[in-house]
Amino acid sequence: MTVDELLKQLVDIDSVNPSLVPGAAGEREIADFVASWALQAGLAVEVLEGTPGRPSVIVRTTQGRPGRRLMLCGHLDTVGFGQSTDQSHVDGDRLFGRGSYDMKAGLAAALVACRDANVESLVGEVVVACVADEEYASLGVQEVLSVLSADAAIVCEPTESTVAVAHKGFVWTEIEVVGQAAHGSRPELGVDAIMRTGPVLIALDRLGIALRRREHPRLGPGTLHASLISGGREESTVPDRCVLTIERRTLPGESVADVERDIEELLASCRADDPSLVASQRTTLSREPFETADDNAIVAVLAEVSGAEITGVSYWADSAFISAAGIPTVLFGPSGDGAHADVEWVSIADTVRCAETLTATALRFCR
Repeated sequence: MTVDELLKQLVDIDSVNPSLVPGAAGEREIADFVASWALQAGLAVEVLEGTPGRPSVIVRTTQGRPGRRLMLCGHLDTVGFGQSTDQSHVDGDRLFGRGSYDMKAGLAAALVACRDANVESLVGEVVVACVADEEYASLGVQEVLSVLSADAAIVCEPTESTVAVAHKGFVWTEIEVVGQAAHGSRPELGVDAIMRTGPVLIALDRLGIALRRREHPRLGPGTLHASLISGGREESTVPDRCVLTIERRTLPGESVADVERDIEELLASCRADDPSLVASQRTTLSREPFETADDNAIVAVLAEVSGAEITGVSYWADSAFISAAGIPTVLFGPSGDGAHADVEWVSIADTVRCAETLTATALRFCR
C-alpha cells in the first residue's frame, strides 16, 4: 500500500475527539485499522488504553540489530467536522478532508517509514507512537511515555517540510473580579464588577505590548490575548462578578510560575490605583514550550537528509511532552492548509516525500 492510499483510508475514518464533540467517534476505529495495517505489514503492535475508549497504538520494527531507537509520533484524533466533509477527495496534488493536514498525512508517512525501514540491515529500532487525544488533553502521548523511551523523536505534525526545533507553550488564566449586587436604580449600593474589570483589561493590554518586545529568534514574541469574558445577572442588576479568561503564549525559558507572577504584579498595580478592587487569578491549563538545539544529532541528520530549513512553528504539539521526558525532539511533516478550518487539505507529493525522508532519516540515525 502506498502512502497516499494509506492516507486516504485514514482520512475516511471518522476519529473526531469526543472530548471536543460529545458523542463523537473517538479513536477506536482508527486505532483498530492502524493495528491491523501494521500487523499485515510485518510490524509489531501494542495497544494502550489507560482511558477506556481512548486507545493509542505503538507500532515497532521487527527486524534489524540493536542500536538507537527513533520514535515517530502522530495523533489519531481530529477536531470536529464543522463544514468539512467526512470523506476525502482528491483534486490534483491536494487530498481534502478533515484530518488530512492535521495530521493524518504525517501519521501515514510515519507508518510507511516504519514499514520501509523494517529491513535486516536496520541497526536499531523505529517506533511509531499513534496517540489519542492530542487535540484536547494529550492523554495518549502521556500514556505512551509512561512505557516507552527513545534516543530521539520526530513528531510528524505539518511543518511545510521544514525541520522545526521549537514551539511556544501556553497558559490559560482565569481572573475573577468580585463586586456587590444592587438594583440598577440604586447603583450607589453596589459595586459593578464589570466596570472594575476595565482597568484590568487595560493593564493586560499594556502587558501584551511589553511581551511583544521580547523576541525569540525562531518563534517571535510571546503574546497575550483575552479569550472569554462573562458577568452580570440581568439588565437592571449591578453585576457582582466578572470572570475574564486570558491565554498567554510562552517562549522557551518561560514557566507557569513566571506567568502567574506577572498577573499577580498586574493585579497588585490595579489594587494600588483602586484599593477596593477585589480580584484573584487561577491557572486553568498550561502546556510547556519546547526547544531542541540545532547541533543535536536528530536535528543534524534530519536537516541533512531533507535539505530543509531549520525553523520554529507557531502551534503547540505533543513534542513538548516528549522533549520534557528527556527525548531530543523535532517536528517534520508535509505542507497543506486548513487545520481546524472548514476546508482542509494536504499535498500528496509532499506526503510521499515526507515518508521517504523519514525512512532515510531513520536508517541513518539508528545506525
